[in-house]
Amino acid sequence: MLEGPKNEPGAGIAPTYLGLDIGTSAVKAVLIAADQSILASETAPMEVSRPQPGWSEQDPDSWITATRQAVAKVKAARPEALSRLLGIGLSGHMHGATLIGSDHRPLRPCILWNDGRSAQECVELEAKADFRGIAGNIVMAGFTAPKLAWVAKHEPKIFEAIHKVLLPKDYVRLWLTGEFASEMSDASGTAWLDVAKRDWSVDLVEATGLTMDHMPRLVEGSENSGHLRQELRDEWGLNGTIAVAGGGGDNAASACGLGTVVPGSAFVSLGTSGVVFVSNDRFSPNTEGAVHAFCHAIPDTWHQMGVILSAMDSLTWLSLTTGTPAPDLTAALEGPLRGPARGLFLPYLSGERTPHNDASARGAFIGLDHSTDKKVLTQMVLEGIAFAFCDSLRVLSDAGSRIDSALVAGGGARSKALLEILATALNIELHLPEAGDFGGGFGAARLGLMAATGADPAQVCSQPRIVETISPDARLTNAYQDKYQSYRALYPALKPLLNA
Repeated sequence: MLEGPKNEPGAGIAPTYLGLDIGTSAVKAVLIAADQSILASETAPMEVSRPQPGWSEQDPDSWITATRQAVAKVKAARPEALSRLLGIGLSGHMHGATLIGSDHRPLRPCILWNDGRSAQECVELEAKADFRGIAGNIVMAGFTAPKLAWVAKHEPKIFEAIHKVLLPKDYVRLWLTGEFASEMSDASGTAWLDVAKRDWSVDLVEATGLTMDHMPRLVEGSENSGHLRQELRDEWGLNGTIAVAGGGGDNAASACGLGTVVPGSAFVSLGTSGVVFVSNDRFSPNTEGAVHAFCHAIPDTWHQMGVILSAMDSLTWLSLTTGTPAPDLTAALEGPLRGPARGLFLPYLSGERTPHNDASARGAFIGLDHSTDKKVLTQMVLEGIAFAFCDSLRVLSDAGSRIDSALVAGGGARSKALLEILATALNIELHLPEAGDFGGGFGAARLGLMAATGADPAQVCSQPRIVETISPDARLTNAYQDKYQSYRALYPALKPLLNA
């Protein structure tokens, strides 16, 4: 089995592979060798526009500019290694509506994944076609289809001019290859894909006022979608044919980076938002629990996700509110776990997806008294994050996924206090991988390797070495389960007030 990434500059041998991760705030370029050692990792920043409250947009050409900058940095750092490039893989933030005209240029700024303007269109679309039955997911404001319905209603001239609808990474693919293509994992988040069949649904596309001509062709994430254009080969100092893989949505690509491709394997992502991700050998929806049931980035594999909109973002909010750096807040809790705090925190600072699908939900502290200080508030926030993950674990279990352990990724993994609370609240083991970059850029590079060589995903996508396991505190699991039941009762009780 191939080893996971080793951050050893100079360790590479011919050939090399490049992963491009199109994030919301930056593009990351990761160059790996054939043995998957990381030869270079560079980023270029971008900005998000918020023209109205609840709106979130980005200039698609900023992705191209940032990609050019990131690759130029890789070339400057490792020109000889880059010159041996054979494959490129793509990872990208999902759901973004990138509307392309007949001249292959964007018609308007991309409407991003965290844009909430299309809530009404979600209701209208679900009344038109069986989105939940075919796509296997609730139509959410973050998804692509309701954004198109919003454009049709509010910007009809732009809607009429649409030649193709692309997802963010697929606009970068168009620039790289000249091809209109997408892949299964990212396409699952549009609400137009028949996820079980891994193909576009004519009924769902037409319910949005579009035709199949507006859709890019589909490939698997580890499949070649086209070849790098000569202009870019010249710019980057490359020779020969360079395959560009289908790639993956950001979470599916990260799963490839972490080796979460075998059915039943799972990871927990502790980033700005939070994700519980589990790989499946079949399509397993649970729309009642707002589970995301998507295709994986590798063939004949699916995945489920519980998605939390304000995971570590809740701690960031507390940090800004108290004027205390987040590491200092959590450091005050280091030491033996003593059990749940007296009060509760709902982490719905920007609405919630799993399990409520409620964009208007808001956060709350309950149970404050004169003894509630900054340390107690921090514990309540960490426990609120943990209980939100408990919600995801519960509805994933309802959908047939039993998770006994999970890898941990994201910045929140640096907090030992959070990990101990999370492991005990979830009552599962959490595995910390060795230091290294296992994110979407590395996963994309792995997909580029597979597209160029035809290598077996199970061999390429090995898991990293585990350096520490956080086990549940058996003394406190019952106390945390009791507290979780109180947490579950809180949102229904407060919903009329939180949505006011």
